[in-house]
Amino acid sequence: MTAVTPDNTKATASADPTPASGWTVADAAELYRIDRWSDGFFHVNESGHVAVRPFENSDLSIDIMDVVSELRRRGVRFPTLLRFQDVLRARVQRLSRAFAEAIREFGYQSPYRAIYPIKVNQLHEVVEEVLDAGKPFGLGLECGSRAELVATVAHLNSDETPLVCNGVKDRRMLSLVLSMQELGKNVIPVMEKYAEFEELMDIAAERGVATQFGVRVRLRTAGAGKWAESGGYQSKFGISLPELLKVIERLEESAAGHRLVLMHFHLGSQIAQITQLKQAAKELAQTYAELISAGLPIQYIDVGGGLGVNYTGGFEEGQINYGLQEYANSVVSAIKEVCDDRGVPHPILMSESGRAMTAHHSVLVVEALGAFQKDRADPDIALPEGASRTLQRMYELLEWLRTSGDREIRSRELIEAYHDVVEFHEDAHTMFNMGYLSLRQNALIERMYWSSCSAILRRLRLLEPHPMPPEYDQLQELLVDHYLIDFSVFQSVLDHWAIKQPFPIVPLDRLDERPTRRALLVDMTCDSDGKITEYVSSNDDKKFLELHPLEPGEPYCLGIFLVGAYQDIMGDAHNLFGRVTEAHVYGDAEEEKNFWIEKVIPGTKVKEILAQVQYFPNGLQQRMQDLIKAKIDAGTIRPSRGIAILDQYIACFDDETYLENDPKAKGRMT
Repeated sequence: MTAVTPDNTKATASADPTPASGWTVADAAELYRIDRWSDGFFHVNESGHVAVRPFENSDLSIDIMDVVSELRRRGVRFPTLLRFQDVLRARVQRLSRAFAEAIREFGYQSPYRAIYPIKVNQLHEVVEEVLDAGKPFGLGLECGSRAELVATVAHLNSDETPLVCNGVKDRRMLSLVLSMQELGKNVIPVMEKYAEFEELMDIAAERGVATQFGVRVRLRTAGAGKWAESGGYQSKFGISLPELLKVIERLEESAAGHRLVLMHFHLGSQIAQITQLKQAAKELAQTYAELISAGLPIQYIDVGGGLGVNYTGGFEEGQINYGLQEYANSVVSAIKEVCDDRGVPHPILMSESGRAMTAHHSVLVVEALGAFQKDRADPDIALPEGASRTLQRMYELLEWLRTSGDREIRSRELIEAYHDVVEFHEDAHTMFNMGYLSLRQNALIERMYWSSCSAILRRLRLLEPHPMPPEYDQLQELLVDHYLIDFSVFQSVLDHWAIKQPFPIVPLDRLDERPTRRALLVDMTCDSDGKITEYVSSNDDKKFLELHPLEPGEPYCLGIFLVGAYQDIMGDAHNLFGRVTEAHVYGDAEEEKNFWIEKVIPGTKVKEILAQVQYFPNGLQQRMQDLIKAKIDAGTIRPSRGIAILDQYIACFDDETYLENDPKAKGRMT
């Protein structure tokens, strides 16, 4: 394969050359499905750049390449995560307004309180922005671990702000919850197991304080999608109905029924089918009605997380089949119907829709370091002396493909030619392994193989036979270029590797040009899994992404969208790539280019990521100093050169973990 960098782009014919005429930015938006997954926040402007509209009911637009240019001016390196904080606020407000509209339409008699589960993105700036945006709507928080509990209780400035505590809780966590309740804070621990309930009641009795709590009920209804087993009888957590009755009996014995204030269920993240949600809401509402009728004054029903984000903008398997308003309507109408039938009050509604709040606001900007393309034969290639029979036959077939008119060869003949090409290629491999073919001739056959495959694919596309033969798909996959991208899949889009979650990926500029390369994006890690293998596009084949050829001396930036939920926080230290730099961007019509950058948070330094695995600069520096001194003493290098090498090594500690991509630098790739 040939390595092509932004500085040495080869004038190699595209595997699928297509005239650029007739291409518009609307075609680009359709190709990358921008209008379908962006929920109105992103679009392609007249310059062919991706832009963001951060405010609802406003035409203010921010060209993302303008943000990139400003960050470059400040010396920021990429990859960089852009947080459009106004988009985050808009998503929080849109969720609360959708429920307000459903409550108005169906005549529901209690309010809705959005709950932000910080596990989705615990970063302090995100939590602060969500809380501020949700303040007019009474938004609350959710925690699921000791550390998250410590982080969230300090944000309870108002005694009315609810904090829902999910997950397994030990005695120290329950004790802190009780202390917060003593302070008058609206903290609601959700009992996941009966034993947890017993421990809470015992601690409260020991301290002589009252408590309030909720229960997560293990419903019979299961979810749909990747996380279907999070609900139903296979649920990891939740109190069964027999255990729930034991809870009620103990409360009645101690006249403490008023302490149970919340009923909770969770069907799992990314609920794919709205019918499952309706069924679960009705099932829990029936349980709620029974307990209300028994005299327990329950205040809240929490439908948990699961409000999906449509990452692909389509209705492929696993994607959601509903919108935000339909989700809100389904929850409100289902619970109201049961409550009205049973003659019980409408409870305060809660949902923990963290993914839907945060996914859209973050865009990861990455750069292409280079492209690996298949080596092809030169147009004026000639056979060498002593050419083998296999080489001669490959040459004759390639010449036939090159010299025949586009419409002179039928699709059947093209398929036969492809089979011959594959046979010649395999014969050459066998002959080389047996020592009957020289290295030079084997390399020449390799070039002719790729040239022939490219010519066959191009002609098949022109002929458009119906149905398209299976060999067409084989050729499509064979001739994909590999674009090397300056980021780590494991750090920044972990869900793609872990659960095959597709994320929209779009070139940030040049969208007024027709993309002519079919690309597979690979990252910098040394693992074969470090690549993007499924793409969001209007093409039937989602295994590649259409991109532009790299231009000499020009960076090529891609945006990876909808990464604001989980990806920020779940990435590991694979290959010791740390967190990327991030910039917090706000829209403002009074500012030049319609935006201002509140802050830039530098990415992880080498010394910081090394410290996480117990390597520290002082110890490493001493080891390197000893190694260099030994070489100086042995006369291998001069002292001045040894000290220069040591200084070079020490300087690396304060460097960032990702590569510095200089398009004008020579020899970046080999």
